[in-house]
Amino acid sequence: MTPVRRLPALAGTSALALTLALAVTGCAAEAKPELKVSGAYMPQPVTDTMAGGFLTVTNSGDEADKLTSVSSDVGKEAEIHRTVGQKMERVKSLKVPANGELTLGRGGNHLMFLDLERKPAKGEKVSVTLRFEKSGAMKVSVPVESTNYVPDGTTGKSSGESSGK
Repeated sequence: MTPVRRLPALAGTSALALTLALAVTGCAAEAKPELKVSGAYMPQPVTDTMAGGFLTVTNSGDEADKLTSVSSDVGKEAEIHRTVGQKMERVKSLKVPANGELTLGRGGNHLMFLDLERKPAKGEKVSVTLRFEKSGAMKVSVPVESTNYVPDGTTGKSSGESSGK
């Protein structure tokens, strides 16, 4: 019979500690934003020159991100806005918190599409590209709704959904 060779208990413990340390370090290095867009819509514009856009960006990741710019096939210019009191103002970015969400809605943070090349009508879809500091670009198909459209409060069921890059 072949004798069984036993390693000292310390060697096994060191190997286990090293494996756990690598696993924890690997998980920490993988912490990143995980973004999904839902509830996107654009009310049919009342003017020929500008339109608003609304959506929710959900971040299920352990790291925050920032919405830094937006572009669209409908207008020459697109901006990120916030509303303070009764006044809209352009901002350079909006934070998407880790394990949280950024809501763009009427009367608050929103997208503005300026110098429209065409006036989108209810039933159409507008292509919008959102650019994030860490997650890069994300294309979203945004449905055009009636001018007075109000979402029913549910998210994730709009045809204006996208996830990933």
